[in-house]
Amino acid sequence: MGIQAAIESKIKILKVYGDSALVIHQLKGEWETRDAKLIPYQAYIRELVEYFNEITFQHIPREENQLAATLTTLSSMFVVSQKEDMSFIKMQQLDHLVYCQMVEEESDGKPWYHDIKNFLKHQEYPLNAVENDKRTLRRLSMSFFLNGDVLYKMNHDMVLVRCVDASEARKIMEEIHEG
Repeated sequence: MGIQAAIESKIKILKVYGDSALVIHQLKGEWETRDAKLIPYQAYIRELVEYFNEITFQHIPREENQLAATLTTLSSMFVVSQKEDMSFIKMQQLDHLVYCQMVEEESDGKPWYHDIKNFLKHQEYPLNAVENDKRTLRRLSMSFFLNGDVLYKMNHDMVLVRCVDASEARKIMEEIHEG
């Protein structure tokens, strides 16, 4: 589908990235196509290749393909009419870190998750909590999981992410960005 769009846009030099090693290596002719269901697709792509002056196929593992995930998200956010010109998406990569190590200390010396952890552990509300605060705390705590003394947050995929305080977050950020 992307190759067809490139042909319709009269693009002559194209780099094709895919996350299927099998398909990419078959299209490059490095591997034999044995599955009878894939042979017509491969033949069709070989016909389309003739429309380009230069076309290359490159495998990128799915977990390393952040650009494709980003473009997929962007493409779902707007509709382009056939009568309009395609608008360009300008992308930049910054040469320096912006706010990656901006972790604020807690003013009261307690971690940001203190009230949630205390509620899960002891079913106790913070002092001076009004009914609205209590309701909010109960609702928030539903997406957290306490295992011993370690608090985890469940994300939308039901993956548990460990909660850390500001000093531990700073330490992790430094370790990651040092290389």
